[in-house]
Amino acid sequence: MPVEHLATADLASLAGFDAVIDVRSPAEFAEDHAPGAINLPVLSNEERAVVGTVYTQESRFKARRIGAAVIARNVAAHLEGPLADKPGSFRPLVYCWRGGQRSHAMATILSEVGWRTTVLDGGYRTWRRHVTARLYDGEAALSFVVIDGQTGTGKTDVLGRLAAAGAQVLDLEGLAAHRGSLFGALPGRPQPSQKLFESELLARLDGFDPGRPVFVEAESSKVGERMVPPAVWSKMAAAPRIELVARPEARAAYLAAVYRDVVADRSWLDDVLGRLPTPAGKKRLAAWGALADGGQWEALALELMELHYDPAYRRSAKRETRLRLGEVAMGNLGGVELDRAAAEVLRMAKG
Repeated sequence: MPVEHLATADLASLAGFDAVIDVRSPAEFAEDHAPGAINLPVLSNEERAVVGTVYTQESRFKARRIGAAVIARNVAAHLEGPLADKPGSFRPLVYCWRGGQRSHAMATILSEVGWRTTVLDGGYRTWRRHVTARLYDGEAALSFVVIDGQTGTGKTDVLGRLAAAGAQVLDLEGLAAHRGSLFGALPGRPQPSQKLFESELLARLDGFDPGRPVFVEAESSKVGERMVPPAVWSKMAAAPRIELVARPEARAAYLAAVYRDVVADRSWLDDVLGRLPTPAGKKRLAAWGALADGGQWEALALELMELHYDPAYRRSAKRETRLRLGEVAMGNLGGVELDRAAAEVLRMAKG
């Protein structure tokens, strides 16, 4: 059965296959890949490095011969492993870096098995060009509603409740694996690469109904170290907003509970406190350290709000030009209050 070819890549075209197989090395796959793709590498990270060294330092012929032998062994392992239970009707799409030898080697063997196999022309680079065109050269054809409010008003939790209620929610912090502040790093979960963040973001955008609003939390143009692409950021910057409001004491209690997993690491906490945009000074840092040692997390949160977060929010509010749909006054930020806030947000968004 001859190998077929696909010239363009978007989620609609990729969805027409039983599996999208990325045959690049695990390191390449980890940096970025088409959403939903599985990694069945024909060369491991180490094998790819060896073949590349032979190619540049010895000869192209020798590198191809060594590579072919390694690829054949790896494809055989995939046929006896992840692909062993695939039926005769199995229809895979295969891609590598640029639609070259690795994807064609895998596709040729799979087609000889009898599976209707397609190679993505241009490989991963075709997918990447599609992502770039959509997120940097275009504009998201969606209507956003921004959930705004000072630090500690439960914006992320409200978004979660909106999603549970069936609303369309874009969780940028979830996609970026970061809470969006100096204290935002998630323990044991590094941020994805910028490219992978963008691939997952585009997949999420394409899953939304353009006829319904998309709720998103107010963010800066970066979430941790990940930049929000222009197609999304421009829509967020112009979108109407709903502001959550709560007393400082309630916000401090909420922050103490939400961030307890990370601030308990004193060395990490001291490092973050030392990098505040508004320098705290040795005396204040020592006082904060004493609060942390005593487990007085709410008191520490209050001081950080007063020194850093609230002044920054007030400065931003002075420059705010987006339409304000309304304000939701929060109580103690417990589960009942967060549920009520989500219901009120939905009501305001419907107008």
